[in-house]
Amino acid sequence: MLESLRRLKQEQLIGLLFVLMLHGAVLYGLWSYRIIPTPVETITLMVNLINPPSLEQPKPPKPEPQKPQKPRPPDPPPEHQHLVAEVPVVLPDEPVAYAPPPSPPPPPVIVEPPVPPQPVVLSNELSVSCPERSPPAYPLLSKRMNEQGKVVLRVELGEDGRVSSAEVKTSSGHHRLDDAALNTVRAWRCKPAIRNGVAVRAVAFQPFSFILEER
Repeated sequence: MLESLRRLKQEQLIGLLFVLMLHGAVLYGLWSYRIIPTPVETITLMVNLINPPSLEQPKPPKPEPQKPQKPRPPDPPPEHQHLVAEVPVVLPDEPVAYAPPPSPPPPPVIVEPPVPPQPVVLSNELSVSCPERSPPAYPLLSKRMNEQGKVVLRVELGEDGRVSSAEVKTSSGHHRLDDAALNTVRAWRCKPAIRNGVAVRAVAFQPFSFILEER
């Protein structure tokens, strides 16, 4: 047991000596290649770092005292300017041209549309100049109610002989009889009125008598 301990210590000492020798060889190699600075250089570097040259900064200039500004007097109020219209001066010896006033514009010319000629009034009844005519039919309700009377129509013919308009001039007193007369005369075909060889419009009056025969 004691021998094993001795051997262990010897081995530890040998290993420690080997490590120290290895470190010494490394330090010697670094020293030979000038990787580690010498003590003098180290001191110089330390001195340069510890005692750097002092730089004196220039002192800023002292500000000059500002002089107090005097208050500016207010501007005087603007003077009122009177505007005067310039009138041209005319000497009494200078002739003055007289400008007559402008003449009024002529009145507008109003062109009236041509007035159509008035229709010719026929002296005879309309039935005289209407070959195609038929008498009015007596309304059945008027017969039952015994409605009788005479109606006069105002009929206007066109240039072609057709009835252009018809209206009741004198009523019979019963609207059914008046309507029967109007419906009948509107279906008539008449000859146009001739004036100076030209067909013109014409107006005629046509009476219709509605009388019930006694049975």
